[in-house]
Amino acid sequence: MKNRLNDAFIVSRYTGFLTISAVTVFELALKTIFCDFATRKNKVLGTFCEKYFEKINGKIKFKDIKENYLPKFGSKYTKRFASKIDKIELFELKKNGISVKASYGNIVTWRHNFAHQGILPDNASYSEAKRGYESGKIIMECLSECMRH
Repeated sequence: MKNRLNDAFIVSRYTGFLTISAVTVFELALKTIFCDFATRKNKVLGTFCEKYFEKINGKIKFKDIKENYLPKFGSKYTKRFASKIDKIELFELKKNGISVKASYGNIVTWRHNFAHQGILPDNASYSEAKRGYESGKIIMECLSECMRH
């Protein structure tokens, strides 16, 4: 038999801690993806990239990736990512009824609110946070694939 928490406050704290952990993983993944790419292209570019991404601290919204970070590496990568992520989004919507972009956006927003204000919105359930984590993994894998070539 599963042990379930019945205290809504404690569950909200667990959910908040999950959002913080998940977004930290995404920050590290994003930095690694871009810095590894830059280093493969040129050692000096890799060093610059490490310094540039040293303090992004939560600035990893989908819009940041698509409109701020990717264009710095060229339109080829921006277009590749947009095309691939749109296909993934459509697939996930049809198959599972989940918007990867929205789910990822939620967990990043919830992390910010929890980390800076100690609050989560009512729709920030533990299962929704887990879904956001899974969506973030999909987005980071897509980004990684787009930056390998």
